[in-house]
Amino acid sequence: MSNSRQVLGIEPASIRWNVVRGDTSSIRVQFLESDEVTSVDTSEWIFEATAYNPKDNSFDDLDVQVDGNDLVITAYSDLTEYWGRGVGTVVGHLSFDLQVIIDRTTVWTPIVGDIVVIGDVTGGRL
Repeated sequence: MSNSRQVLGIEPASIRWNVVRGDTSSIRVQFLESDEVTSVDTSEWIFEATAYNPKDNSFDDLDVQVDGNDLVITAYSDLTEYWGRGVGTVVGHLSFDLQVIIDRTTVWTPIVGDIVVIGDVTGGRL
């Protein structure tokens, strides 16, 4: 863990996440040591991810699951069906981040990003 502590406080990774309205969408994240091969031991870390919709000032909790050495952040269709309005290629933009609580006192935000909501024309949920 000594090498991984060096990354705390650095500028978070900025991610653009494309989500089709009404679909379930996931992103996979890995935390690696400076050798970019060895996985950081995140077994004691607590993860939270949230999306913010500036159009209605609402927050949605995103699902975060550990899958081996990977972390999977998921926005399920029951959330995404309400993201964006109208018909078009891009129908909305939301902000999101991943926050980590490492040792009850250390809070770190390693990822921030923009969710680009792509219009869905199937199913009539416009």
